[in-house]
Amino acid sequence: MLACFTLVPRAAATEAAVPEVSELRLDRTDDGLYLGTTLQFVLPELAEDALYKGIPMFFVAEAQVLRDRWYWSDRQVAETTRYLRLSYQPLTRRWRLNVSPVPFTNSGLGVMLGQNFDEYAEALSAIQRISRWKIAESSAIEADAMHTVNFRFRLDMSQLPRPFQIGAVGRSGWNLLVSRSQRLPAQAAK
Repeated sequence: MLACFTLVPRAAATEAAVPEVSELRLDRTDDGLYLGTTLQFVLPELAEDALYKGIPMFFVAEAQVLRDRWYWSDRQVAETTRYLRLSYQPLTRRWRLNVSPVPFTNSGLGVMLGQNFDEYAEALSAIQRISRWKIAESSAIEADAMHTVNFRFRLDMSQLPRPFQIGAVGRSGWNLLVSRSQRLPAQAAK
């Protein structure tokens, strides 16, 4: 009997699982400032197990626009948040992704976009891509000033059922946080 093993350095195995914002695009138009991004992350194993048991996972994407000031701390000119809920229906074996500008409540009221997926990988891929998300009105962005955009994406533990919130405190198996900052240069005078 012949056995063959491949040794993978521990650093390489952990490096592949490091969450990151692989691409962050900022588009300034006459209508406002839009953000597009591609995230690279693997959902924590405990969160994935809970999903397969029918417990929805909640995510929050936050964008903050700061105007640079040399004499004081930067001034916040815009802030927006997007809420995502990923759930699995074991009876139909389908994934459902809901996206909303307000936190999810049990009342079911509010404006949200829902999309169904047959595969977990498809649903996760949809979460990892954000395109043309309006993060600021054009009136909030001064053309001749430098701005900084701070983007954060995280797993929202506060919306999980109470037993999971208590059990997740201090456990690294529930951590998911991706963030990035990017400068928005001043526009050239027309």
